[in-house]
Formats: sequence, structure tokens, C-alpha cells
Amino acid sequence: MVISYKAAQRKEPKFKEQAIQVKDFMTTKLITFQPDESMHTVIETLVKKGISGAPVVDDEGKLIGVVSEGDCLKQVVRGKYLNTPELIGSVVNYMTPEPTCVGPEENIMEVAKKFLELRIRRFPVLDNGKLVGQISQRDVMAAIQNLEQERWK
Repeated sequence: MVISYKAAQRKEPKFKEQAIQVKDFMTTKLITFQPDESMHTVIETLVKKGISGAPVVDDEGKLIGVVSEGDCLKQVVRGKYLNTPELIGSVVNYMTPEPTCVGPEENIMEVAKKFLELRIRRFPVLDNGKLVGQISQRDVMAAIQNLEQERWK
């Protein structure tokens, strides 16, 4: 009797891999601040627009920092400590200079890991040094929610 043996064959994966990039979920219509704007203006804008932070750009539109709710809270606490009811100070004094940035082609899962490692709520997105958007933890959550039940790449 002749037994035919067929070598193990590679099966096609059940799931197709999905490469999800930052550019597919980042915000491109950004609210930005200038370094000389008052912290009062920043707080007012963040509350009115319902956002937790924004990029700080110079006159040429170059990214120089990020200002967040946390930065604003520092200003509020400082004002209380100094017994100054007016919110004094400029963005440049409270922003985070030289923020960690990501690129538009980066994988969103890698960005999610960076959020967890660095404990940051948003990353400016730079393409060849130019500010093209911002991605937040909420944007990543929206991306994950929209994924099909398939493997992530």
C-alpha cells in the first residue's frame, strides 16, 4: 500500500491585518496659541472649546511647545498662593517646551504605547518638521472603536 504524504501547508490567516496610522485619526483643524498670549485667554479657550490642551506656535507657525489644562492649573494655584485674583503670566512661562511629537505615518498602536509610557494626553503630529495635526488619547480610542474584529498591525 502506498501512502501519500502531503507536507504541512501554510494556511491563510483568518484575519487580515490592519495598519492604522496616526494620519487617519489625528485632528487637523487645530486651535493653537502664541507664546505671548495670556493664561487667562488659554483657560477661557480650553473651557469654551472643550479641549484639554493645544500646540503653541511662533509667528511662522513653527511648533515651540504645548499648553495643557495641567499648565493652566499651575497658574491658578500660583495666583491663589500669591493672592492675585487676576490670572497673570504668558503661555511661554507655563507651556511644555519641545514636546514629544509623532509622525503621521506612525502606527496608532505604537502611539498608544507611548501615551502609556510617557503619561501624556496628546502628541503634536509633525511631517518634515511642519505641524500637521495633533493626536490625543481620545483619538486613539475612537480608532480602536472603529476597528473591525481583526488583527491589528
